[in-house]
Amino acid sequence: MAQTVRPAGSRSAPHGTAHARRATGSLFATDGRPHPLQDVLMVVTGVLGVLAFVTAMFHSLHLISSWAGLIGILTGAYGQYVSRTTWERFGLIMGIGASAVGFYLGMAHGGLFGGVIT
Repeated sequence: MAQTVRPAGSRSAPHGTAHARRATGSLFATDGRPHPLQDVLMVVTGVLGVLAFVTAMFHSLHLISSWAGLIGILTGAYGQYVSRTTWERFGLIMGIGASAVGFYLGMAHGGLFGGVIT
């Protein structure tokens, strides 16, 4: 627990190394290295999850909620596959959960093609 609270650059270098790791400035890169792909996947999954969750509350927006939920689930699954740190995985799981709720409610309200294809 203490390792996640302490900034990445504040730890001293291990014995036998000449320099300490520098801080990356990212809250989610707890290993001291930047992870731009993982951060982008986490943000995209979170935005799609919020979009799917919010639009799922309206019956007439089932196309948006089901498609945003499906894409959010797939994006989050790939993000889990390539994630490096626990914080990235935590953010991805939150986004996947919101995407899944939006996807399932969108499917219950009419599905991916409900009313478009007859």
